[in-house]
Amino acid sequence: MLRLWGNKITFYISPMDSQRKKYLAPIIVTIFIALYYSIAAMIFYDYNDLPFIAKIVLFVVPSIIIIVMMVMVLLERFKEIKKGEEDDLSQY
Repeated sequence: MLRLWGNKITFYISPMDSQRKKYLAPIIVTIFIALYYSIAAMIFYDYNDLPFIAKIVLFVVPSIIIIVMMVMVLLERFKEIKKGEEDDLSQY
């Protein structure tokens, strides 16, 4: 937000509301895990002297499966946050 007072221009960054803050951590964790597995797949793909199909099956497919599952877990966490469940461990 930009506020003008006399000849001064000040910028005011509103603090994040609690609802948006709850979404931030799961998004960051999902991004880091997806990057980790993507980079690991690329490194192992180039490193080994395996045939092409073996590289795909051993490195690329598992990484894609893990990334897709992480996104599914992220979407499930978004549903929990919308329902108001702060801590999903409280159900157990």
